Amino acid sequence: MSDRSFIRSESFASLLQSHVAVVVGQPGDEILGLGGYLAQVPAPLIIHLTDGVPRTLSEAERATYASREEYARVRRREIDRALVAAAVAHERRLALCEADQQSVLHLAQLTRELTPVLASVAWVITHPYEGGHPDHDAAAFIVQAACALLERAIGRAPERLEFASYHARAAEIVRGEFWPDPACAESALTLNCAQKARKLAALSKLLTRQSLVRSFPMDVERLRPAPRYDFTAAPPPGVVLYDRFGWAMRGDLWRREAARALAVLGLASREPGGDAPISIEARVPEPLMGPPVLATRPV
Repeated sequence: MSDRSFIRSESFASLLQSHVAVVVGQPGDEILGLGGYLAQVPAPLIIHLTDGVPRTLSEAERATYASREEYARVRRREIDRALVAAAVAHERRLALCEADQQSVLHLAQLTRELTPVLASVAWVITHPYEGGHPDHDAAAFIVQAACALLERAIGRAPERLEFASYHARAAEIVRGEFWPDPACAESALTLNCAQKARKLAALSKLLTRQSLVRSFPMDVERLRPAPRYDFTAAPPPGVVLYDRFGWAMRGDLWRREAARALAVLGLASREPGGDAPISIEARVPEPLMGPPVLATRPV
């Protein structure tokens, strides 16, 4: 699908007039993926799974920040300024306050928390499941699982879309592009001068993420309908990028946690204790200046 046909389509018009949630792994992912077009979405609900700060700071991070809490405050100030620069108006935010790479350890609980929230929106946009980052993959899981629970409980769920993130392709890291899926036509949305200027201004506020920002394309943003993923299998690229980094969370451990969460949620098998009832009374916060916290867990 070409960029112009998508922009002129009824689906895109509906998106720009609807209640939209954007679920991302950490603050700033929404700017990297959608910073040019996000200003056109009225009062989006932006949901951050993590605060973007690792549970244990690196040596370089300890030299810069007095504590993990200080680093998290810096990240919050950055996203506040970035959303203003991106001209995102009246956004509402939910911060779930997991540590970086830790959301996969709470997949079932996070899914249950977000299911009633997503009942209030018509569209939800998130990361693809591509093995780029554990929290990106967790966002894809939570959105797909929450929508499945909504379909079961009330017979409807928001339409799922994805924005391009990053993944491994052979020995390279591909940024701002999808791993191709023939069943899900993607749309390349070329940014005009104003949109590109907003995105660049917003990204300039993310001072702690400049090494990543510099590697992303700035002229185009990509959207597509979300495939239905098997989260117990390797991601579509066939390799997990973060397995190269020596992190404690590896792709095989991630998939094990996903299988466990699917069982708990009753989305894999009807095991005893699975499929616990969930209250689906749609709820969404009132517009706030800063991110409210739905749930804070020890990190």
